[in-house]
Amino acid sequence: MESDIISNLALGFSTAVSPINLFYCFIGVLVGTLIGVLPGIGPVAAVAMLLPLTFNLDAVGAIIMLSGIYYGTQYGGSTTAILVNLPGESASVVTCMDGYAMARIGRAGPALAIAAIGSFFAGTVGTILVALLGPPLAEIALKFGAPEYFSLMVMALIAAAVLAHGSMLKTICMIVLGLLVGIVGTDVNSGMSRFTFGASGLADGLSFVVIAMGLFGFAEILCNLQDKADTASRDILNQKITGLMPTVVDMKAAFGAICRGTAIGAFFGTLPGGGPTISAFSAYAVEKKLAKDPSRFGKGAIEGVAAPESANNAAVQCAFITTLTLGIPHGATMALLLGALTIQGIAPGPQVMTQRPDLFWGLIASMWIGNAMLVILNLPLVGLWIKLLKVPYRFLYPAIMVFMAIGVYSVNNLDLDIYMTIFFGILGYIFIKLKCEPAPLILAFVLGPLMEENLRRALLISRGDPTVFITRPISAAFLIATALLLAFMIVPSFRKKREEAVADSEAL
Repeated sequence: MESDIISNLALGFSTAVSPINLFYCFIGVLVGTLIGVLPGIGPVAAVAMLLPLTFNLDAVGAIIMLSGIYYGTQYGGSTTAILVNLPGESASVVTCMDGYAMARIGRAGPALAIAAIGSFFAGTVGTILVALLGPPLAEIALKFGAPEYFSLMVMALIAAAVLAHGSMLKTICMIVLGLLVGIVGTDVNSGMSRFTFGASGLADGLSFVVIAMGLFGFAEILCNLQDKADTASRDILNQKITGLMPTVVDMKAAFGAICRGTAIGAFFGTLPGGGPTISAFSAYAVEKKLAKDPSRFGKGAIEGVAAPESANNAAVQCAFITTLTLGIPHGATMALLLGALTIQGIAPGPQVMTQRPDLFWGLIASMWIGNAMLVILNLPLVGLWIKLLKVPYRFLYPAIMVFMAIGVYSVNNLDLDIYMTIFFGILGYIFIKLKCEPAPLILAFVLGPLMEENLRRALLISRGDPTVFITRPISAAFLIATALLLAFMIVPSFRKKREEAVADSEAL
């Protein structure tokens, strides 16, 4: 087992350190940091916007770059949270509380350094977990049949609904809408058109890029353009940052928080719907509960920076475990990465490890290299990011929208794609105003066609007998787990705690 992992990692590093893949990794983490710095865009919108650029790239380089964007945003988000009290993306919201407080008392350097150290440690542990847990999970998944895959996908969607922020009813409605949007196109079995309304451009279904870019790119920008708060209202820290290295006392205080945050992030990162945001909030809550003096939190406690920053990075890395081995994305960004794999002609799932070991192990090796690049890049570029924050967003966003329109059109050269992107952008804007999360929709859109295919296949094999889903042990176990998740949501105490957690995160 050990020799297999070592030989596989050797293959991964030989793939990742090729000049072209190092370049893609560098571009990914650099763009990811930039996106993390700019509030209001986030990793999902960034990956959606840059997806068309990867179509003409090699599959390995494309996935390495998109993955670098994803975990790179976590670093960039922490920089602005600490220096400007403005989270670059949602997982960095909790970092603002103690990170900015540290900056105001002249300790911005240690706050940035401990965020980078915690992120690197968590990213390294997450990468090791992917390498260790990936192969055995993929081996188990190879034994799955159609009933098991269908039941697993049902569980993934319900878990996403349970762990999502906001109203569960709204989340389930978004999942159902995503499943409906996923059946647009030609039915594979009968050859009949479904919900195409006579448009030939919809014969192959709605474009993944169109939906992703509309819901996450255009919609987010529309919301941010509406926000009147601009550079004038940003409280940008202008004092010189000195003393980057944390003291021995800081390291002692932060060490336990980094370890606990990493463990919490690793746990939530593997759960569908978990992700970096819930990991960061949970890690912060744990540290506050364990602290001898909880009143320090919010006033510059270094644990309040170390724990959430470690948690969100561990969650991002561990999200790749189920995505790469089972083909089940844990969130919207992972769904976009699965879409990128599909566009490259690679079927997501356990066969990726056997059919494309260079891609699987090359990606794992690139994660460690990317995390090392981020530590080296972030601290020296702090001054540049602060200057970038002084540029009014009303100048940045129109240029980004033009870039997105060109990207959408270049995929299929269809005018319809532009119109559909605008439609989904307006729809996404409405969803945001109604406080409906679009992430479950994109998750259901990706999993929907696979669910339908496995449902039909299972019923064909069993000659129409629906009990096939409960007579097979693994499938039955997934369905029981799904039923337990739904039962938890009905229990009043669990619902109350969930609503309180959502209210706390919104207040922050």
